[in-house]
Amino acid sequence: MQMQLPQIYYIIFTAITAAGVLLQAFVLLGMFLAIRQSIKKMHEVTDEVRGQLLPVLSSSKRLIDDLSPKLKIASSNLVEVSQTLRHQTGHLNSTIDDVLNKTSTQAARLNEMMGAILNSVEHATEVLQHAATVPYRQVTGIMAGLKAGFDVLRRKERQPDVAEEPPVVKVAEEVIP
Repeated sequence: MQMQLPQIYYIIFTAITAAGVLLQAFVLLGMFLAIRQSIKKMHEVTDEVRGQLLPVLSSSKRLIDDLSPKLKIASSNLVEVSQTLRHQTGHLNSTIDDVLNKTSTQAARLNEMMGAILNSVEHATEVLQHAATVPYRQVTGIMAGLKAGFDVLRRKERQPDVAEEPPVVKVAEEVIP
């Protein structure tokens, strides 16, 4: 037994379905219009950015094209300067080492020479002191002897009767530093 649904239900169902489809069509139409408007705005912004960005990009490209050879030359010059500086530093280090070695050698030589000179001066001073003091002592001894002799002679002339006493000889020694 099949029961038939009244025709009105089919009409109501069809009307509701048609209204849903129509509503969906309006929503799709609204989305289409919104997307179209967004695309227009994106094209406007893109055209504006393109208008401002293209001159900047072309001037940047010209600047890079202009600076590229100069930067290559500058970098090669820096490499050469670095190598030259390393070489000169090595040369300077070897020169300084050589000068220090020569200076040390000369200082040692000068030290030996000064030691020898000071030893010679000390020896010469000792010889001169000895050479000066020995004759001085001899002359002083001779003078003391002569004085004693003259003193003895003078006493004999003054006192002929007095018994003779042995003469006292005084020897004066002076040490010259």
